[in-house]
Amino acid sequence: MSGNIQLLSDALAAAQAEDRSALIAYLPAGFPTVDGGIEAAKAVFDGGADIVEIGLPHSDPVLDGPVIQTADDIALRGGVKIADVLRTVREAHAATGKPVLVMTYWNPVDRYGVERFAAELAEAGGAGCILPDLPVQESATWREHAAKHGLATVFVVAPSSKDARLAEITAAGSGFVYAASLMGVTGTRASVGAEAQDLVRRTKATTGLPVCVGLGVSNAEQAAEVARFADGVIVGSAFVKRLLAADGDLAAGLAGVRALAGELAEGVRKRS
Repeated sequence: MSGNIQLLSDALAAAQAEDRSALIAYLPAGFPTVDGGIEAAKAVFDGGADIVEIGLPHSDPVLDGPVIQTADDIALRGGVKIADVLRTVREAHAATGKPVLVMTYWNPVDRYGVERFAAELAEAGGAGCILPDLPVQESATWREHAAKHGLATVFVVAPSSKDARLAEITAAGSGFVYAASLMGVTGTRASVGAEAQDLVRRTKATTGLPVCVGLGVSNAEQAAEVARFADGVIVGSAFVKRLLAADGDLAAGLAGVRALAGELAEGVRKRS
């Protein structure tokens, strides 16, 4: 079965046709529970997200700040497995018909088996993988299997990336390019900063792929700011905060993430 890279490309193109950025939401699988995480993914789609990234919880999430680390810890203590991540992708996609990716560090994929992971992600209806710690020069095996199964390979670029390195990364990627708005880890911040706009400009000079910005966006005003220069706005920690703030009340948490998605969806439509 082929994965949904085309659905991902279509979603990004549809947003562009509406003269807006796409809203991309991140949620870790297994948080607050496996079933609760599936419902949260559906809720952010209901609120207006175009694309959802499902995080594969990791014991050492080097790119993630304290909010997502807390959620990952809850998921891991709850016994979340790769099968649960794939189930989350399957059910979120089946319920909405929208593109769902997995964001994961490389070690779990490598241990699970590259071919097996790619095949099962495609079978679940996944659109691809975001791999923040997989060096491009070591990615050939993954990219081969991803292409075979119709999956996008999304790499992360950072403000520190030199132009030649950007060109190398974007040439190897597919689906879109994930531009980290600043150096550091995920989390909500008071402002996104000018570094993100410069990084998007430099990245776009190397590729025709959409360039989507993450790290630091937490409200509609910031989403609107980033939407002026990015093809997609990626939000994660702010959604996780809403679920954490619900303190075990799943209905309240789902209402919170649905409402936030609605606010952010309005923000990405105010790019001009």
